[in-house]
Amino acid sequence: MPRYCPALVLIAATLLTGCGGGTAASKTGAGDLPALSIFPSTFDFGNVTIGDSSTQTGALTAGASSVTISSAGWNGQGYSVNGISFPVTLTGGQSVPFKVTFVPQASGTSSGSISFISDASNSPTRETLTGTGTQPVMHGVDLSWDPSPSSVIGYNIYRGTTSGGPYPLKLNSSPQPGTSFSDDTVRSGATYYYVATSLDANSVESSYSNELTMVIP
Repeated sequence: MPRYCPALVLIAATLLTGCGGGTAASKTGAGDLPALSIFPSTFDFGNVTIGDSSTQTGALTAGASSVTISSAGWNGQGYSVNGISFPVTLTGGQSVPFKVTFVPQASGTSSGSISFISDASNSPTRETLTGTGTQPVMHGVDLSWDPSPSSVIGYNIYRGTTSGGPYPLKLNSSPQPGTSFSDDTVRSGATYYYVATSLDANSVESSYSNELTMVIP
């Protein structure tokens, strides 16, 4: 029985050598895989008005070795990723840009993230997203005019977007009895042109008044 001990010791040594320094282990070690970096690590869109959008640009950069990015997934209300196609392979040190767009759907803070899937050792590579949806600022135009010297039953108010006319939008559904009117249907950043007419007892309409220009902030 003792004569077999050297053989057993040799087999054990061979097995230990194979486990510790085998070729397959050195090829698949996680430390040999390339890394992928992302810049910036966080997109902060700040305040964005509901109905508007904001887009920011980032970049993915390979480390010392090449990286193949196979896909991206994201979450968070109002976010989308564009400007990049998959799969994409980067050589060592090479970068590829991408874009993230935020279109808020509701008031309040919206948080999210993007995960880029690749063959890098730090896959998935993540980026955080944050932005706040805000309600649009409502504007209104208060109009007033001198009363007609003639007997009238009321006035009509018209609005256009071209100086000198035409004025295709009649703002009141029935003759306005007084000499003032509020237009609450204006849009931020637009310019409007207003005119008024008067109606006599037979509902005969006068010519347009002088034009009033209003620039909405």
